[in-house]
Amino acid sequence: MMKRVLILGSPGAGKSTFARKLQSKTKLPLVYMDQLFWHANKTTVSKHELDEKVKRIVAKPAWIMDGNYQRTLKYRLPKCDTIFWLDYPTEVCLAGVKARKGKPRPDLPWIEEDEDPEFMSYIAKFRTVQRPILVKELQKYPNKQIIVFHSRQEANLFLHKIKVNEKPHG
Repeated sequence: MMKRVLILGSPGAGKSTFARKLQSKTKLPLVYMDQLFWHANKTTVSKHELDEKVKRIVAKPAWIMDGNYQRTLKYRLPKCDTIFWLDYPTEVCLAGVKARKGKPRPDLPWIEEDEDPEFMSYIAKFRTVQRPILVKELQKYPNKQIIVFHSRQEANLFLHKIKVNEKPHG
């Protein structure tokens, strides 16, 4: 049974959307890494402050946490029991970022209005630069339940099969 869940993947893959849908079924507390890292004025917390926030959360008995933030995986991977990896094609992720422009999101403390070329470049290079690092990190935890989706359809089919948990987790 899932109690401590990580959701990983490229920006634009839909990690936060998947996390919300999973939370509605499991009733596990949901934590967005972007909410921990960013202030509404688009400044960030310090590395130390982010680390402390993450350590406090992963010590809890149950949670869903979305977001890569690879530097903090050293705290999160040992504590989770289940990992969902949205391993989608680059085009899907780029389109995902474009589709959310101008829309309020519960995972981000501001509305993305403009397309950031640097961010889009990061996503375009994710499969060749970040993905291999993520693969290497996940290989360190062969006993974790790792569920990989290659399309939104696969992820939605999985979510459709989950029964709703009536009891909230603490």
